[in-house]
Amino acid sequence: MEQKQKPKLWTTGYINICIANFLMACSFNLLMPSIPLYITEQLGVAQSKTGIVLSSYTIALLFVRPFSGYIVDLYSRKKVLLISFICYVGIFSGYFWATTIMMLIIVRFLHGIMWGMCSVSTSTLAIDLVPTERRAEGIGFAGTFMNVAMAIGPFIAIHIYQEQGFNTLIGYAIGMGILGIIAVSLIKAPEKPKLKREKISLDRFFLLPAWAVFLNQLLPCFAWGSIGSFVAQYGKHIGISNAGIFFLFFAAGIITSRAFSGRLVDKGYIHQVNIAAMTIVGISFFAFSILHSLYAFCIVGLFIGLGFGMMLPAMQIIYVNMAPNNKRGTANSTYLLGFDVGSSIGMLAGGFITGTWTFEILYRTSSCLCLISILVYVFVSKPVFDLKRLR
Repeated sequence: MEQKQKPKLWTTGYINICIANFLMACSFNLLMPSIPLYITEQLGVAQSKTGIVLSSYTIALLFVRPFSGYIVDLYSRKKVLLISFICYVGIFSGYFWATTIMMLIIVRFLHGIMWGMCSVSTSTLAIDLVPTERRAEGIGFAGTFMNVAMAIGPFIAIHIYQEQGFNTLIGYAIGMGILGIIAVSLIKAPEKPKLKREKISLDRFFLLPAWAVFLNQLLPCFAWGSIGSFVAQYGKHIGISNAGIFFLFFAAGIITSRAFSGRLVDKGYIHQVNIAAMTIVGISFFAFSILHSLYAFCIVGLFIGLGFGMMLPAMQIIYVNMAPNNKRGTANSTYLLGFDVGSSIGMLAGGFITGTWTFEILYRTSSCLCLISILVYVFVSKPVFDLKRLR
């Protein structure tokens, strides 16, 4: 018997959305390690207050995420993405004039609004462009471009910031953003059927059946928030001169995970993938807090990337599989809201913990939360998903 041929995944449209995803995320994550250095070294802000600035865009995300899912479900996803992407790139210019904490908070807030719209639009459009039979694999690879950008962006940023300064860094971010806009404009998106405007209700803005998964997701995403913003400072703290190398191994771990995790999820092993990923991340963060050599710094980065690379796409699939097709945008916005809230709490708490205690305490806290998330997943999230899944 001939084996059924898989439908094509790497179409021109899918490749362009992956490129746009990468450039958008990379430009945004150029700021993650550089802003803490900029505000402490050049603006003279106390370490304990850095989390306030870093998490200021969370307020914007909390506001815009639910509405962005509704907008993406109602209007053309490509048009929504293109408009929000242009605005997102334009806001980068505000950092040139953000020379006070208040101005920086305002620019970060505006950036958060556009980042929220862009990320929901790209992830939802990516799902539209992949075959149903390869959905987990497609979401995984699309997420890889974003996750790798979240890893490579900080590595590049530290080098540019140290060698050429903050303003030059912003210039690079704008350049990446413009290339991303071009990639989006080349996408031939499928025609979206016109939908009747439904009566406004809470489930149009938040995927209510996935509430348990959402709360579960906050725990490991706290740990994610403690990476990009504080690893560069942690590296200096333990005597590693080029802490950016962590992000290269982190990216390698994410890329490695895509070789098998998406296919396992498509074959029905979604729970096994999530539990294994949470275990890997929890153990890795504990090792990160106690091992201070360069080799350990790199190896732990690899395993943290491997764990998150397995976990995040699998989590996203859970939301998508609990939502009807006409609420695909809502499912993605709920997933991204959980990611943003969890990671932003990690940033905010991280600034306080590192300023009051030590970086080691921060990463041990992250480890504990990841391990607790396993219990929550097994006894709460998994039963809820199995009961309410639609596909």
